[in-house]
Amino acid sequence: MSRLHGRGDVRFFDRIAALYDLVMPSADADALQRGLSFARRPVERVLDVAGGTGRATRALARNGLEPVVVDFSRGMLSRARADGRDTVHADAGTLPFCDDSVDAIIVVDALHHMPDPDGAIREAARVVSPGGVVVVQEFGPDTLRGRGLVLAERAIGFDSQFWTPDELCAVFENAGLTARLVSSGFEYVVAGRVESAEASHE
Repeated sequence: MSRLHGRGDVRFFDRIAALYDLVMPSADADALQRGLSFARRPVERVLDVAGGTGRATRALARNGLEPVVVDFSRGMLSRARADGRDTVHADAGTLPFCDDSVDAIIVVDALHHMPDPDGAIREAARVVSPGGVVVVQEFGPDTLRGRGLVLAERAIGFDSQFWTPDELCAVFENAGLTARLVSSGFEYVVAGRVESAEASHE
């Protein structure tokens, strides 16, 4: 299927919500924590954007963080709520949060499904306070497993966009974030810190 109504592959995820957690592995909490540690402020208010059933939120909850799950798939959010997670129904490109209102945003295994990933990163940077971070876990298309995933998603009909770690770091930098590669491999993590106006001119 192709992306529908500017909302990515949401209809597919509505349909598979009940099975999603059975087939997806746990999120890498250690790599996400290393990304969050790139922040220059205490990280307390966190959004799990395109967080689906709350897979990444559950992983971070073991370390004491309780992100709010934000997703456009009502089916996925219903699973997150049933698991006791706080949820918000929203599009990653138009987050219903004020400027500088959270300490961090995580996006796990989801950016490649978004219809406007560059816009989603810019929107995340708007919402995160100076000193906070945007942390994205993605799949490397230049790895053996990554090449297989690219072919599989095309066969399903997804209009997915994948980036190498260097390419995703460039997307972050273009959004005004200071980027750092946190971990590499098939599933890699990039963190981008929101700098203050003063720091950006240093």
